[in-house]
Amino acid sequence: MDPVPKAYHLSGPPRRTGRNWTAASILVALLCWRAAAGEPVPKAATNAILRIQSVKVNTKPVPFRPNTRLTLPAQPQQITIGYGPASNSPALALRIRHKLDGQDEDWREVAGEMRLLVRFLGGNGDQIGESVFLARGQSDGWTGRRDTSDFHQHIEKIKVPRHATAVWVVLTSAGPPNSVGVYWLTNLVVSKTSKGSTDTTIAIPWAFAPSAGPGSPNTAPEGWMRDGLRASMAKAGGAGPLFRVPALGLEDDDVNGHAEWHTLKEAAPKVSPGDVLTLEWADAFSTGLAGPATASYSELPAGFFRFQINGLSLSGEPLLQETSLSLEVPLAAWKTPWFWIAVATGLTGIGVCVWRLADWRRMQRRLWQLEQQRAIEQERLRIAQDIHDDLGARVTQISLFSAVAQKRGSLPAEARGDFGEVSRMARRLVGALYETVWSVNPENDSLDALANYLCQVGNQLCSEAQLRCRLEVPSLPPSIPLTSQVRHNLIMAVKEAVHNVVKHAHATEVRIGISFSRPQLDIFIQDDGRGFDPQDPVAGNGLGNLRRRMQTIGGGFEIVSATGKGTRIRLGLSVPSDPATPRRRNQS
Repeated sequence: MDPVPKAYHLSGPPRRTGRNWTAASILVALLCWRAAAGEPVPKAATNAILRIQSVKVNTKPVPFRPNTRLTLPAQPQQITIGYGPASNSPALALRIRHKLDGQDEDWREVAGEMRLLVRFLGGNGDQIGESVFLARGQSDGWTGRRDTSDFHQHIEKIKVPRHATAVWVVLTSAGPPNSVGVYWLTNLVVSKTSKGSTDTTIAIPWAFAPSAGPGSPNTAPEGWMRDGLRASMAKAGGAGPLFRVPALGLEDDDVNGHAEWHTLKEAAPKVSPGDVLTLEWADAFSTGLAGPATASYSELPAGFFRFQINGLSLSGEPLLQETSLSLEVPLAAWKTPWFWIAVATGLTGIGVCVWRLADWRRMQRRLWQLEQQRAIEQERLRIAQDIHDDLGARVTQISLFSAVAQKRGSLPAEARGDFGEVSRMARRLVGALYETVWSVNPENDSLDALANYLCQVGNQLCSEAQLRCRLEVPSLPPSIPLTSQVRHNLIMAVKEAVHNVVKHAHATEVRIGISFSRPQLDIFIQDDGRGFDPQDPVAGNGLGNLRRRMQTIGGGFEIVSATGKGTRIRLGLSVPSDPATPRRRNQS
């Protein structure tokens, strides 16, 4: 029987028109649909003699229809197929073999069993021991005929058990109840070697004389007897070319009965415990089990298979009786390309959703932060405006009234001096308020605003102390944000450094410089004064304040000085820049 085709193939269509392509595509689709829907599959076979009776997958029955392809679950662990003769068959096949195309290399049959027995009898005639030699399945070289099959020679040694007094030989088909088949034996000789001796004697000679012919099938040879429920199945005949070699046979075709040949129990040769028997014979056989049987397969791979059963004659020759069932084991879902495409698509979709969700949350947090920052900036702007408009105006008013009162001639000189001091204090307070307003105002939260203010502070302090002031400030990017805390501490550190120069350095010139190379910001203050030893513990001069202020904002402080060579102070700070999110400015 031809195997079930794994796919349908169509020859290439003519190239004259596109209509044939459409027809071919429709035909392929219909064929695939019919196969998938369980329509009859070509090349399957059924008959009225043999029948596939059941299919079980993982011990669970699976319904199927004859002459159709059965699609099994993916990755089945165990498949069991039951088969046997059809119940309504007029001529049942005694023996059946099976084969799974795509899995089995050859036909398989459940082996039957016949036996050659050597039985030992006690003094009272009861059996006390037995040696068994099995004829199981089919012997090598069996052709289905005893005249052309190979007979294999056997030699076995048996030690006589205790209390044994006699021995007899039995050739029987009484194995499993449904064993059937043929078993032929020839040249059987049993020799005996007595204990303590090396002499060998023939205990049981071959049943036929060397000159005897094959004899009649119904005639028992000398010293042998037919027996069993159906003794007629015990045959005598010839074997080898032209049936010239006398042989004893069993042709068992009865699943409920058996037959056997055995030597005469009354004439059983005497033996003694410890004797060694040498059993020599040649045989050929073919046995199987009649009736229903099962075939099991574990972990079949994905693919197409065809399970076949074939009837055999009693002697094991193939008959024309054959039945088959087409099987398909689909790929597991996780092994198909579509599954991995779906998994990849799903993972991609999940990844995109997670990324979008994370991005949305990130945007929400950023918006919340911007709203908070905007609210803080508005509050800072309000405070700066209040200080400027209210406190600044009032302090300015105090300064003006004090200046006017200082110029009144009617006041005593001491009073005019007090009003002058009040006027100076008010002007200094106005300057302090201006510095506070500048620090609080969010519009000044940038590096360029800081540089401009440092230039103003440096000029003002140096002018008051009558020192030359040199400024080295390059063009700085306006998009670099600085917090008010950073700006305030940097301004106070620069003022502290300039005050130290004014008070202690006895200098004539002060240089203030700014350099910026992302992300490093450096501010230096240098004088040409008398200098000092930085390692001298008494040389405080406010340097501890500078160090603490820079540590507060995460910056660094460095001082280089020597007696008579001036002093250079460097304030360093790493400034994070984020041009993608520019600082908001309130333009109101």
